[in-house]
Amino acid sequence: MAEYLASIFGTEKDKVNCSFYFKIGACRHGDRCSRLHNKPTFSQTIVLLNLYRNPQNTAQTADGSHCHVSDVEVQEHYDNFFEEVFTELQEKYGEIEEMNVCDNLGDHLVGNVYVKFRREEDADRAVAELNNRWFNGQAVHAELSPVTDFRESCCRQYEMGECTRGGFCNFMHLRPISRNLRRQLYGRGPRRRSPPRTHTGHRPRERNRRHSPDHRHGRF
Repeated sequence: MAEYLASIFGTEKDKVNCSFYFKIGACRHGDRCSRLHNKPTFSQTIVLLNLYRNPQNTAQTADGSHCHVSDVEVQEHYDNFFEEVFTELQEKYGEIEEMNVCDNLGDHLVGNVYVKFRREEDADRAVAELNNRWFNGQAVHAELSPVTDFRESCCRQYEMGECTRGGFCNFMHLRPISRNLRRQLYGRGPRRRSPPRTHTGHRPRERNRRHSPDHRHGRF
């Protein structure tokens, strides 16, 4: 019996533990789910909940109508966001193996940022220090995630451009970064932690807004 229970743990046959939470680290039923969400006490992966805001989904005029934001502008905004978060977390907490951002629309996945560190202790320290911090005018909510293999979490139909559920799919729709940025962040091997940057150094466009009124709460 013990072997059988271990073999079905986290699968759809498991009537006790939630398979979606096990695979994705999130469940659309939340606390109302009939199955258990076993939150890990240690993991290489953290999730920053609802951190990324796609400007195509949030840009509105004063009368409530949506502003048009081009795909090029969205990609530039996203690359700036990704580079800033990746760089600051790696410099402060340790080497990052993988970072993924959800572009889903469901409340339990929208804007979730999953960061897989090389070492579990780095992930644990990041969660402890990031909670109750602020980023772009919103409080950061960080927690350890059970997700370690994103191949099991991703929507394969979305990757092939064939997902019929759109943004409300229950599997991750991971937004890709540009090829040049991927080469820059992942292609040079582990980075050494750098000293704090001065205001004279080059910063992505998102960083230049740091001192605007909307960002007075500070960053990571």
